[in-house]
Amino acid sequence: MMGRNPERRRRVELQVPVKDRVRDSKENDDSQGEAIANKNNNNNNNKVLQGSGSMVMSMATETQEPFMGMKVRRRTSLYRQYQGDYIDAKSNQIILKLLEKQGDRQVLFADNIVKVNSEGKIKRQVLLISDVAVYILDAQWGNLKHRIGLKAIEKVCLSTLSDNFFAIIVPTEYDTLLASTRKTEIVTVLVEAMKKLRDNPLEVVFSNRFEYYVGSDSVREVFFEEAEGGVKTRIVQKTN
Repeated sequence: MMGRNPERRRRVELQVPVKDRVRDSKENDDSQGEAIANKNNNNNNNKVLQGSGSMVMSMATETQEPFMGMKVRRRTSLYRQYQGDYIDAKSNQIILKLLEKQGDRQVLFADNIVKVNSEGKIKRQVLLISDVAVYILDAQWGNLKHRIGLKAIEKVCLSTLSDNFFAIIVPTEYDTLLASTRKTEIVTVLVEAMKKLRDNPLEVVFSNRFEYYVGSDSVREVFFEEAEGGVKTRIVQKTN
């Protein structure tokens, strides 16, 4: 990907709401366009972990240990069961036709999420993970917004705190910043799916500061810090 130059100095802070909560898809789906801030902290910053075989897919119950030994968990997620398809995507004819056209064979995960778009705005969308790709669909499933082949994903970035943000890093194109209350399940699904497609495991990076590319020469930096009543998240635009 051209233009990925980390040496950028000026920063312009985006007006992104960070103290609101992204709600579970079983609550009010219309509220999925909100961002996240939750409690707890962990000081193990800037550490990189490789995906391991210890994570359990589909219908497994999460334990109360930090996710992958690094990320603080919210109390509501400690014993949540993994279900995979939370929006009945396997019965949606529009989605099935899309997957058939692309040659995908299996839906591993599907749920309402929020995405920080290229303008820095929060938008409610649908995340679907198949056996070979990640799909971003509009909230009404009217069209495909973005498809990322799993083999193209270099890593996933998360903070060590109890927020819901995560970034999918794809060196050959632009990166994607998403938020979901089911982020640990999403990362687990990606790690396990990747094992079947390539020899090197998916890299999972835990850091309270990371960058992602919105375009070939547009970089944003995300900062996380513990604040009273939750986690403060800042998304900063880097410019030349």
